[in-house]
Amino acid sequence: MNLADHLKSFIDYLRVERQVARNTVEAYQRDLLRYIIFLQERAIDDFSQLSHRDVYAFLEMLHELTLSAASVSRNLSAVRAFHHFLIGENVTSADPTENIVVPKPWMKLPEVLTVEEMARLLEQPDTATDTGLRDRALLETAYATGVRVSELTNIKNRDIYWQDEFIRVSGKGDKERLVPIADTALGWIRTYMQGARIPLAALGLGGDILFLNRFGKKLSRQSVWIHLKKYAQQAGVRKFISPHTIRHSFATHLIEGGADLRAVQEMLGHADIITTQIYTHLDQDFLKQVHHRYHPLESGRLWKDKDE
Repeated sequence: MNLADHLKSFIDYLRVERQVARNTVEAYQRDLLRYIIFLQERAIDDFSQLSHRDVYAFLEMLHELTLSAASVSRNLSAVRAFHHFLIGENVTSADPTENIVVPKPWMKLPEVLTVEEMARLLEQPDTATDTGLRDRALLETAYATGVRVSELTNIKNRDIYWQDEFIRVSGKGDKERLVPIADTALGWIRTYMQGARIPLAALGLGGDILFLNRFGKKLSRQSVWIHLKKYAQQAGVRKFISPHTIRHSFATHLIEGGADLRAVQEMLGHADIITTQIYTHLDQDFLKQVHHRYHPLESGRLWKDKDE
């Protein structure tokens, strides 16, 4: 079998055995076809000839094509999954993607809000109105869970596990996961459900969907974006902001607080930890503050302990 034949076997495996979502399969096929062509141009016709240098060369090519860091990471995820498949099929025994990450200069930390900015944003909706109460519950849920906006707008009442403080979300490829949710957010959801949502739900157009618009239908992603921009302006936030900004802020604040990277990966629903690793490239001022506060030489604790 040549390289293209192995690629076809992998795509069939994703479709038939793994039953991966069609859009995901198409993305894998597109990325891996470019990878195969790249290898062929380097006169590589056997996967056993590959080394990590070839994979890095492929990533470098993607970078030169001006692909975003996220696209480069997605390509690497596809290549890594492909090589894991080849090892499982005994086509090769070596994994040239092992320990490879997207080089740091390519990684750009998305715009995030500070904790103070996030607090101001959450306080903007006028909870004396039905729309404001819904939006406060929406924003609290978004920040408490870090879910994607598509996951947020698809949350159903039955997806909330009140006693366990979890919500069930359906992510990419219809993969479900349980995400912890803060008690504060649950409180706002409960207040919204006992008040503003009742007349909207009575219209019978939204089914079990949690967040409804004024017509009683599921709130759209575009509506979330519009409301968020309005509240950000009211809060005096000058940064570019989108629903994804809250997701980025959620992850960054967890990492800054010392959360385990694998746990954050699970909460975000990332298939590959490389996607989550972007949040470890924290602001340099923050790192310096941590170093100054906790390192014995910086804090003076070393000499203080010695004198004692």
